[in-house]
Amino acid sequence: MADGSDLTATDFAVDLTNCDREPIHVLGKVQSFGFLMALTADWLVSRVSANSADFIGRTPQEMLGQPVSAIFTADAIHTLRNRITLLRGPDSVERVFSLALMEGGPAFDVAVHFSGPLVVIEAELASHDEMEASSTVRSMVARLAQADGMTAFLRDGARQVRALTGFDRVMVYRFADGGDGEVVAEALKPGVDSFLGLHYPASDIPAQARALYLRNIFRIIADIGADPVPVVPALDPTGAALDMSLCLTRAVSPIHVEYLRNMGVGASLSISIIVEGKLWGLFACHHYSPRLPTFAQRSAAELFGQIFSMMLESRERAETASYEGKARQVADRLLSAVAQDHDLLSNARWLGDIIFDTIPADGVGVYIDGQMTFSGLVPDEAAFSAIVTMLNRVAASQIYTTDSLTKVLPEAAVYADRASGILAIPLSRRPRDYVVLFRAEQLRSVRWAGKPEKEIEYGPNGPRLTPRKSFEIWSQLVQGVALPFTPAELRVAEALRTALLEVILRLSDSADAERQRAHEKQELLIAELNHRVRNILSLIRGLLSQTRDSARSVEEFIGTLESRVHALARAHDQITADRWSPARLHDLIEVEAGAYLGERSDRVRLTGPNVLLTPGCFTVLALVIHEMLTNAAKYGALSDNGSVTIDWRVDEDGSLLLDWTEIGGPPVVAPTRRGFGSTVIERSIPYDLGGQAEINYRLAGIEAHFCIPSRHVVSVLSDSAGRDRAKPAAPVTPGLLRGRNVLLVEDNMIIAMDGEDALRDLGAEVLTAASVGRAREAIAIQPVDLAVLDFNLGHETSLPVADLLAERGIPFLFATGYGDGLELPERFEDVTLVKKPYSGATLAQALAPVIDAAG
Repeated sequence: MADGSDLTATDFAVDLTNCDREPIHVLGKVQSFGFLMALTADWLVSRVSANSADFIGRTPQEMLGQPVSAIFTADAIHTLRNRITLLRGPDSVERVFSLALMEGGPAFDVAVHFSGPLVVIEAELASHDEMEASSTVRSMVARLAQADGMTAFLRDGARQVRALTGFDRVMVYRFADGGDGEVVAEALKPGVDSFLGLHYPASDIPAQARALYLRNIFRIIADIGADPVPVVPALDPTGAALDMSLCLTRAVSPIHVEYLRNMGVGASLSISIIVEGKLWGLFACHHYSPRLPTFAQRSAAELFGQIFSMMLESRERAETASYEGKARQVADRLLSAVAQDHDLLSNARWLGDIIFDTIPADGVGVYIDGQMTFSGLVPDEAAFSAIVTMLNRVAASQIYTTDSLTKVLPEAAVYADRASGILAIPLSRRPRDYVVLFRAEQLRSVRWAGKPEKEIEYGPNGPRLTPRKSFEIWSQLVQGVALPFTPAELRVAEALRTALLEVILRLSDSADAERQRAHEKQELLIAELNHRVRNILSLIRGLLSQTRDSARSVEEFIGTLESRVHALARAHDQITADRWSPARLHDLIEVEAGAYLGERSDRVRLTGPNVLLTPGCFTVLALVIHEMLTNAAKYGALSDNGSVTIDWRVDEDGSLLLDWTEIGGPPVVAPTRRGFGSTVIERSIPYDLGGQAEINYRLAGIEAHFCIPSRHVVSVLSDSAGRDRAKPAAPVTPGLLRGRNVLLVEDNMIIAMDGEDALRDLGAEVLTAASVGRAREAIAIQPVDLAVLDFNLGHETSLPVADLLAERGIPFLFATGYGDGLELPERFEDVTLVKKPYSGATLAQALAPVIDAAG
């Protein structure tokens, strides 16, 4: 497998064929890139790796039994003691970067932890990596949080681990219940074979290794070909070996080293993915030459793995909670129906239609008092009777499931195509009545990475499993097995069992109570409907009466009444479109003007902020605006060549002030009588909303001022509500860069990944480089049609790449975070400059003219 048999024993004989019962031993060797020292409680050197002289100039014989103060400086000991004080729990590890252990000696990156009564110190020469692990991981996590769906989440996790560690292949490997696993996501260096979808048997990672993965979540093998260094002495005076389970430099089993060599791997790294305290899977990384990421990179990768595990657990819980929430709704519907009609339990078709919404299956059989009913793909009656007999023997009164019925009922093989998996839900305390869900055989080909069976060889230490020497795909056709029921589906089934049993035991009382509740709800709905209908009828009656009194003819009466009813209907449509929620003032006026004036609606000019009004206020104001527009169209500015300006604002106390001004129409004369329309204009806002209304009949045109109290103003949004709003940006053309190879030069990993996604969305094949040297290599290896160059690349600029592209006639553009402050050289002053942060739409707009110019 990925970072497979990372066992905890080399110097001790381990019978891997009995790995489930084998006690966990510990390694007695260290990888050569670092050294190890174990100290007793009084800080005397108890153990040390044999290569210590390579790092600190002293052999193990010179250090064993010596006080650590004779080896390390007082400042170094002080720092180590402080770090040890921070250790919490038996599996805690603390790190120190660039610590000078000896006077005049080099700096080391150090890790400390407890191993029983001993303090274990591991050190390697400091990398002086200035990377901020917390900042890097924060950016990675922020990007990961944007992944849509579980597949994208896993794939993006693999991509980010590869970007951080630089390994040739990074896989997300998921364990199945039986211990075998599958590569469910990966990120690869170009030219590296894909392992996506391959399965690996449980024996590739024995039980000891899986137990260790829970304790030590990060492991690395920097060089498969390097000789491990022994710990001196191998055993303490009591004959015990040093427990190195948490050691970062711990060497691994030669069996696993041979396993990786057979794969051609030169270095390996793995990060445990732990969900709900269990080993969900691994980030498994392979490199085809020796590779040791810096101490800071490894620390960041370990932190990212821990956060990834928590995010994965959160996503799985959210998916489960969403599924179970929907399932509860279905269960409530089922239980409510059964409580009212017990005969529904015998209706297999009805039960199937209900249950299959939450627990997918191919068929359902119901067995109640010896009577059987079926729906979908099911066995015949005789076979179903045999299944019920088997259930009475093995299931007792709990739900029962299997994905291979032939394992418990061999004669089921004859109908495996219809029923290979079952989920049985008992319906009574006596083991007799059941609802049984059936799933048909799921013929599928499992692609194993080599034969799943391992051969056993006999060596000097007894029998042991040999690493598989072939990793070619070994396909196996799986028959007689159905898709298993998930834990979430089993929880739903158990909830159904409990609830149905209670319903059956208390059917009479529950049915009466349900009928009573339904009757009460019906009475409440009828009363509410009656109330609303009476209000509507009262409003219509008022409109009829007032319009009749002011109309001079039947035609005028009908036309005026229709326009007022339509105005109310339009307002009602707007506020009910969002479930009776606040609506925009601008939309109210614009819809009313468009409906009433048609092509003349452009003579109504609107200015003001984007104000949201309560539904009640919206309805009142709709009628006022309608009457104002009606008067303007009949007698005012809109009856001639004039125009209407409607301006509104919100004052300091949150009240809405609206001004209506008509200009360019015929001379205005104040009316001699007050009709219904004038009454609505002058009295609606003060009477219904507690506001103010003032109408002035100027000779040049009507002017009106309205004040609507702040309690009716829900909010003022930031965007303008005027007619001159900017048009939305043109949509990005998905195929803009189809068939083109685009070089992206960007030194920031997260920005580069965003840029890759944006360019791929436009159809491009993307080559990414983080430096001038890498960019030159990419141009030399593969044809480039277009380039996006980050101007500033840390300690260098991309100008040499730009010169090379210009020499070859390849179009490009610059990207920068300096904004307008960046001054391009004169030779590139005509090159398009894109400011960061940029989006796919921004790139598309910038690249379109570049592509057109290049032909």
